[in-house]
Amino acid sequence: MHGVFCLQGRPRWVRTSTSRSYGGRSSPTSCAFFSGCAAGSIASSLRSTGPPAQPGPIKRADWATRPSKVMSYKGATYGKPVHHGVNQLKFARSLQSVAEERAGRHCGALRVLNSYWVGEDSTYKFFEVILIDPFHKAIRRNPDTQWITKPVHKHREMRGLTSAGRKSRGLGKGHKFHHTIGGSRRAAWRRRNTLQLHRYR
Repeated sequence: MHGVFCLQGRPRWVRTSTSRSYGGRSSPTSCAFFSGCAAGSIASSLRSTGPPAQPGPIKRADWATRPSKVMSYKGATYGKPVHHGVNQLKFARSLQSVAEERAGRHCGALRVLNSYWVGEDSTYKFFEVILIDPFHKAIRRNPDTQWITKPVHKHREMRGLTSAGRKSRGLGKGHKFHHTIGGSRRAAWRRRNTLQLHRYR
């Protein structure tokens, strides 16, 4: 691993010398493409861009002429080869659920009630998250809203209890949601595929 990094996003090289010809690309060491990240989260958006921009010391160390071998673990793949595909797996939850999770982490003392879409561009989607203060007197005294002040509703966005979280779990009412009767897909499958032989039957 070398000390050459670029901010998250597509690598765009910026010009660093006016003596070069117009349109020339600079080295990856000067890559500072700011892809909408906040200044405080730059460190978490760093990624490696491969070989270093100044290969002089590396060539002297005979790095360029040796084939590089990196251990890359495939993952826990048991069973038939049809289940060994681990490269094209998609994220199970929606971006709205991820937005609720991030808001809940940032404001840990508040309860996430719900969220809704407000806009998007070519790169990002934006959601507004409704946060409730469980210790506010107006919330605790109102019979319609005091349910969210109970400790059982702490970080409900982390456990898939919001509307976006329940949608990703496949929960709902009606004949379209019969695959999750009993709590979840796994619970429904386990109940339907388990033979119970009671003593008195």
